[in-house]
Amino acid sequence: MRDELLTIGRFARLCRLSVKQLRHYDETGLLAPVRVDPSSGYRYYAPEQARDALTIALLREMDLPLAVIASTLAAGPEDRARILRTERDRLAERISRDRARLEVLQRLAEGGLPGYEVTVVREPERRLTVVRAHCTPAGIEEHVADCVARLLPVLGRAGVAWEPPLWGLYPLDVEERMEIAVGAQTHEKTEAGPECVVLPGGPVAETVHVGPYSQLPVAYNALFAAVHERGLRPRAPVREAYLVGPEQAPQEELTTRLVVPVQEATA
Repeated sequence: MRDELLTIGRFARLCRLSVKQLRHYDETGLLAPVRVDPSSGYRYYAPEQARDALTIALLREMDLPLAVIASTLAAGPEDRARILRTERDRLAERISRDRARLEVLQRLAEGGLPGYEVTVVREPERRLTVVRAHCTPAGIEEHVADCVARLLPVLGRAGVAWEPPLWGLYPLDVEERMEIAVGAQTHEKTEAGPECVVLPGGPVAETVHVGPYSQLPVAYNALFAAVHERGLRPRAPVREAYLVGPEQAPQEELTTRLVVPVQEATA
């Protein structure tokens, strides 16, 4: 049997890997040699292990966690495809998040930290008919679009007249999993069907952002900095009024009013 096996050095060359990598795969339980000489400690591999070794190297190159790689190797064809699709979706989300960060950095590099005029005004009470969703920070834009697509038919079926613009409602703290809502201002109370929320009137800090939604963090930075500098305490929910939306203008001309309810900070 030993003549049919490959030393770790020969197996490494066959797989275009390093001996160090193969030892690491063994130590982490990803790919154990089929035989270890008890006296010398030499590792021996079977030629048919090359496929798994190459698959591990490929998935590690894509930064997949070791536990995910181990599950992939152990899974059958259907489960393996499901695991890889899940990792694909995570990678796509990370790429989307990184692309948005790149756009923000590009804007800052070209024009420095943009100036936003932040004012404190009194906001009237608003009654909104809303639909809700749960999402990650990277999925906000996609889920807002989905909420809009669900909200408008809801309003139509209920026969509720609404007043533009559409509003987005968000928590103060951006968490890995959070609830958001999209609503339209209505003046009549519905007894059943669509969910209604009442946003109380009161003081708010506000600013206006013109440009892609991916660059909203820059505007929020200016808004919350001004809130704290003025000794105010922000309150939930944070509100976005979509004055000019994607169906009305190109990305560079999107206009969003950011509104944060505030109160005097206590000592």
